[in-house]
Amino acid sequence: MSDFLLPDIGEGIVECEVVEWRVAEGDAIEEDQPIVEVMTDKALVEITAPEAGTVTKLYVAQGQIAKVHAPLYAYQIAGQPSSETTAEQTPSVASGESVDSSETAADERASDSQPPNSQVVSSTATGKVPASPAVRRLVREHNLTLTDIPGSGKDGRVLKEDVLAHLNAPSVSTQQAPASVPASTSGMQPAKVEPLRGVRAVMAKRMVEAASTIPHFHYGEEIDVTELLALRGRLKPQVEAQGERLTLMPFFMKAMALAVAETPILNAQLNSAADELHYYSQCNIGMAVDSKAGLLVPNVKGVERLTLFEIAKEVGRLTHAAREGRVDQADLKGGTISISNIGALGGTYAAPIINAPEAAIVAIGKTQWLPRFDEQGAVQRRAIMTVTWAGDHRFIDGGTIARFCNAWKGYLEAPEAMLLRMA
Repeated sequence: MSDFLLPDIGEGIVECEVVEWRVAEGDAIEEDQPIVEVMTDKALVEITAPEAGTVTKLYVAQGQIAKVHAPLYAYQIAGQPSSETTAEQTPSVASGESVDSSETAADERASDSQPPNSQVVSSTATGKVPASPAVRRLVREHNLTLTDIPGSGKDGRVLKEDVLAHLNAPSVSTQQAPASVPASTSGMQPAKVEPLRGVRAVMAKRMVEAASTIPHFHYGEEIDVTELLALRGRLKPQVEAQGERLTLMPFFMKAMALAVAETPILNAQLNSAADELHYYSQCNIGMAVDSKAGLLVPNVKGVERLTLFEIAKEVGRLTHAAREGRVDQADLKGGTISISNIGALGGTYAAPIINAPEAAIVAIGKTQWLPRFDEQGAVQRRAIMTVTWAGDHRFIDGGTIARFCNAWKGYLEAPEAMLLRMA
């Protein structure tokens, strides 16, 4: 038999969650057959069989954590005696679906030089306290010890939420103070406890970092998209005839790239030392997608040089990939400005958090048919869309984002004006 070892799925990733087994013990498998789906920090990864054989044992149950370089399942190699046991060192991962996480990599590099499949353990008088390198780093940053923190994981494993709960636990003096919640709820137990893993764990970390390190400046506006909706209605059949969908997103993106050309600081980024501005000539516009894995922000590269049809194709490809949790690593990197279309779900206003290290993000609210006065004072029925910008106030002021928004708004309210600026 051969043990299939979980391969390196991306830089710094040392563990992942088993989402779904595609086979059961006793099943015959073929080379490159999908065997299992696992969840990394950024996406689902489909792992395939390295060779033909028969599955003899599944080491990690669905919903449990698998370690990199540790056995994932065992199988009998086709054509070999059952007594032969080997260790498979070159397992196969479906190409194009491997996603890494720079945040996870940074955590692991900061938590001592542990092997990628190791489990950090603290010795105690009663045994061992297991914890991942990232958890150990968090413990060390807060001057705690693992032995002081009750572990809720398997075999007493200390999880990140255990550390956070310990940090948020009331002190002795607080415990002696009057309770801040009604007595009827102070002793309530949660009906369900769900570990924060994968994309959601990364999102939680990135949002806290962005909100706490970037001073946000918010700016709201209303945009009349009546003419834009009419133009989309005329172009939609032509796009659908070529097998693509035409939403408003390609128009938002193209108008944004044109506005960026007039206000290039919106496409700049502040370096980590906050002493240099890096301007980018390529406008890579990200779009927030509410996927089953969590919030993903893939970006369309080089919007300034793409046609509306080409943008529509990319938007369709990335939306489908994100909703399946299978976005390629390259599609998640290199964004310069982002759009969150919360209005697709019905929201009117939102105050978005910047997708660091980008300079700005816009939240688009739902479009409503509302009465508006024309130049002659007559009331007309118009399609009004609300937008809210968030800008990095360290180098973007209110006037700058207002002028940028006005240029973007101008292209959306009179979409034919975009024709004059397209290459």
